Amino acid sequence: MNAGTLGGRAGQIRVVLVEDASAQRSQLVSILQAEGDIVVAGCSSTGPEAIELVATSRPDVVVLDLHLRDGQSQRAVEQIMARTPTPILILSARIRDRRAPSAVAALVAGALDAVPRPPQWTPAEGAELRRAVRQIRTVHVIRHPRGNHAFDPPRDAAPRTDGRPVVAVGASTGGPSALAILLGGLAGLQAPVLVVQHLHPDFTTSLVRWMSRVSALPVETARHHETARPGRVYFAPGDRHLHYAADGRLELVETPATTHRPSADELFRSVARTAGSAGIGVLLTGIGDDGARGLLAIHQRGGSTLAQDEASSTVFGMPKAAVGVGAVTELIRIEKLADAVQRAVREVVRG
Repeated sequence: MNAGTLGGRAGQIRVVLVEDASAQRSQLVSILQAEGDIVVAGCSSTGPEAIELVATSRPDVVVLDLHLRDGQSQRAVEQIMARTPTPILILSARIRDRRAPSAVAALVAGALDAVPRPPQWTPAEGAELRRAVRQIRTVHVIRHPRGNHAFDPPRDAAPRTDGRPVVAVGASTGGPSALAILLGGLAGLQAPVLVVQHLHPDFTTSLVRWMSRVSALPVETARHHETARPGRVYFAPGDRHLHYAADGRLELVETPATTHRPSADELFRSVARTAGSAGIGVLLTGIGDDGARGLLAIHQRGGSTLAQDEASSTVFGMPKAAVGVGAVTELIRIEKLADAVQRAVREVVRG
């Protein structure tokens, strides 16, 4: 372990660098510290060392090689996020983008972003690395239970899933307009779409009629025990929670009592339980925090989690709350969300 510069001037971003190749480590230290606002507060070359160093030095950001020779990179991410939650940036020469399976696994474990490491660092790529460090430094992270084995269920006790993709969407204030754009771009989708929109029950029928006119897929109000079919959109009726159950059945229930009924959290949690990594959660504009914890449940099961960005949201409350708990894989403008959903569904279908 190389403790490096444990101090640092006020206002500097303190980084722990986890890299086991000495030449790469030296180069990365120089790149990170090139502009003076980032200081490498410590270096480690193994996963266990990294876990302890982060716990003792309390850095602002961890930059971690995804393929350490000791094979402990993934465990290091999990344990850091369980013991000393810290923004983690993943670096790897073996990934092209954050959708690579190894990168996704690290993101599910609690890392905030994954950056490809080029064969040779150019000034522009070094600047991009520093920009990524500055960006994730501002993100509030929470304790991630995945690394806390006391809370992990036995592997053979994990719920079974059928592997069929399902898209769950939650929205509130400003949601109808956003939904019109999203649903208009889902032509040919190979998955059912389940929607919770906070709305007075008296207006649900009118909303479904409107969506039927603008959607690229058939739209209907969900019915109890109906089987959700790919390529169709099902809206939760007024004053009932919509759940996704075994064999793709839809369930409409009155409990639990929640601030919103239907609740996006209830829908998302049911998708996490039943669909697992085949679940795709989408959180749109809205006031409050409904959907944040449910989206986190999908994220923790390995599903895709998308949210509308602040610039295109009428109210950024619900997406912001989801970002705050570490539930969102990607924030996207509403005009681009349909394409992202289509890609996520195709990835599940391809297996």
